[in-house]
Amino acid sequence: MKSTSYYPVLTTDNVPATADFYVRHLRFEPLFTSDWYIHLQSTEDEHVTLAILDYRHETVPEAQRAPVRGVILNFEVEDPDRIHAEMRAAGLPILKPICDEAFGQRHFITADPNGVLIDIIKPIPPNAEFAAGYDASALPT
Repeated sequence: MKSTSYYPVLTTDNVPATADFYVRHLRFEPLFTSDWYIHLQSTEDEHVTLAILDYRHETVPEAQRAPVRGVILNFEVEDPDRIHAEMRAAGLPILKPICDEAFGQRHFITADPNGVLIDIIKPIPPNAEFAAGYDASALPT
């Protein structure tokens, strides 16, 4: 299968508030807006997109109509410390404080208004134990 695009769609009961969160805190802008769906694109990378969908909309199969649950969105960035400071200053919850992980990440975790976890990550070199599990082309330098 050749994909021409890929993006997550978050289902919620408050489409405008959810989209506003991503616009204000993660530098997205709307490409399409309706009362039941908003398609967002990063202002910093046109290939990074995200959609927000009212979970009650008819396009969602009836048996699966529910708000988003159990999702973590990872955003790889150049400066997680700066974003951490911005999000703390904005009063966002910091659910995991910024730290370096032995498996190769400097990161912290916050959440959007729906409880979707947002992991802000900068790849860093892993320790020797974890480096052995990486394909050489995937190791950060």
